[in-house]
Amino acid sequence: MIESRQSSVPPLSSNPRRVFVLGATGTAGRQTVQALLARGHDVVCFARPHMDKPGAQNWPGGARSPNGASVRFGDVSDPNSLARDGFRGERFDALVSCLASRTGAPGDAWAIDHRAHASALAAAREAGIAHMVLLSAICVQKPLLEFQHAKLAFEKQLCASGVTYSIVRPTAFFKSLSGQIERLKRGKPFVVFGDGTLTSCKPIGARDVADYLAGCLDDESRYNRILPIGGPGDAITPRDQGECLFALLGREPRYRQVPVALLDAIAASLGVLGRVAPAFREKAEFARIARYYATESMLVLNPETGCYDAEATPSVGSEKLFDYYAQTIRGDVSVERTDRTLF
Repeated sequence: MIESRQSSVPPLSSNPRRVFVLGATGTAGRQTVQALLARGHDVVCFARPHMDKPGAQNWPGGARSPNGASVRFGDVSDPNSLARDGFRGERFDALVSCLASRTGAPGDAWAIDHRAHASALAAAREAGIAHMVLLSAICVQKPLLEFQHAKLAFEKQLCASGVTYSIVRPTAFFKSLSGQIERLKRGKPFVVFGDGTLTSCKPIGARDVADYLAGCLDDESRYNRILPIGGPGDAITPRDQGECLFALLGREPRYRQVPVALLDAIAASLGVLGRVAPAFREKAEFARIARYYATESMLVLNPETGCYDAEATPSVGSEKLFDYYAQTIRGDVSVERTDRTLF
């Protein structure tokens, strides 16, 4: 049975916990902090030192800190800083991580997606945590990239740790599918790979992801499980996204079709250059990342057939991508650019 529910004001937790949060300044992280607070949990966020500077505005409304949560500052990649500046020898009940490498580059991925998480888990166990909720990604089920291998390495470590875990693997976020809105406003065509129907996903909003993550602390059916989730509604293709955007803008659809073979050629060329010039190695990985997202659906992968299955991808929440597109075009919300945005 695929789970489906409508978002509403979450109930207060029957067992309020002291929760340590990593990655609290990212899109999903900010929403997760608010979702935890709404349930009555005592939240302590660990943020980068520059967040303590004047002008830092990573929290909702441009605030210096999330309303109702405590913030501590330090270096998540430094085990000593995690223990000294983060946990401070205090007791915590749960660790929630929305932390992820910014670019997916191999060095960054292993430093953050694996080693920083391993250090955080060790420090959290010293602090007495009984449960870790980890925001992962649905793409790790077919690992062809370094950041996927780094994520999986930590997932395996967490599963073997003896700590209760909830590993959440969401499909594509709204922001990752919204990078072409401005170019369409300027009259440019919508860029697709192939004919625009090579891949599909069930997009999910950051608030719905956050609500699901926070709910993992109280829902025992999510304990010690790997949890793929998508948003509500049918799976959609890039072509569907373009059709919707052109309709909302009141313009005739125009597409620029990019052959996947072009991405293959770019990745191969950069790979050859990377053997003699290290600076090209990272660029080659970025090309492989682009190729992956151009050809792989963000849905549950059936291990028996090797095919992606929209019906097997659980739907949660109530936010829909096309409503988000309409809000963005009206100016009600703004699209945050990411380091993995292709356009």
